[in-house]
Amino acid sequence: MAMKAYKTVDAYLEDIPEAPRAHLAKVRESVKTLVPDAVESISYGLPTFKYKGKPLIYYGATSKHLALYGGLPASVDPSVIAKYDTSKGTIRFPLDKPIPATLVKKIVSARKAEIDAKTVAKKVTATQASAKKKATAR
Repeated sequence: MAMKAYKTVDAYLEDIPEAPRAHLAKVRESVKTLVPDAVESISYGLPTFKYKGKPLIYYGATSKHLALYGGLPASVDPSVIAKYDTSKGTIRFPLDKPIPATLVKKIVSARKAEIDAKTVAKKVTATQASAKKKATAR
């Protein structure tokens, strides 16, 4: 796909041939179902979902493949992507086949859990710092 500056996910998807567009639409719907409060946007030229302000998953198509971007969360067994073409932060899929819904679910669920854990840890740290500050102020 030619690199354009897309303003919306719909505009990005409209520019993709029908078959790959249908596969990416399934990824889009899966993420919306798994994380209803995720926010869609275009980031780095790709359709993106963010959750609590953090990237959840990026996805897209080139003239040669479909791809998920953003890496594999540490809690997901790397063997689940062993049969796909990968590079740092990218998992590539054939244009003519859908991206496996189970893989999307594993990646998105694990990434959501990571973001939730970091959010909780940040709140705990902030609460502890506030309590310590109050205690030393006495």
